[in-house]
Amino acid sequence: MPTRQRLKELMISELMLDMTAEDIGDDTPLFGPAGIGLDSVDALQLVVMIEKHFGFKMADQEQAKRMLQSVNTIAEAVDQQAAV
Repeated sequence: MPTRQRLKELMISELMLDMTAEDIGDDTPLFGPAGIGLDSVDALQLVVMIEKHFGFKMADQEQAKRMLQSVNTIAEAVDQQAAV
């Protein structure tokens, strides 16, 4: 399964989102009213989910901010680490 699709399905199940994977665009912002509308609690759950399922450890808050913009930014970071 492609990383982006897996991320969307994990987000829906682990964050208990009331939507389908097709509802989440690859570039849709994850936070704020213009996007999916996740909040700070969701951000923490998202970090834990990424570590658990992809073995990706966030280096710091700045990296997390950059990475947790959209499904694309998460998938790029996860795929980049997997290639190392």
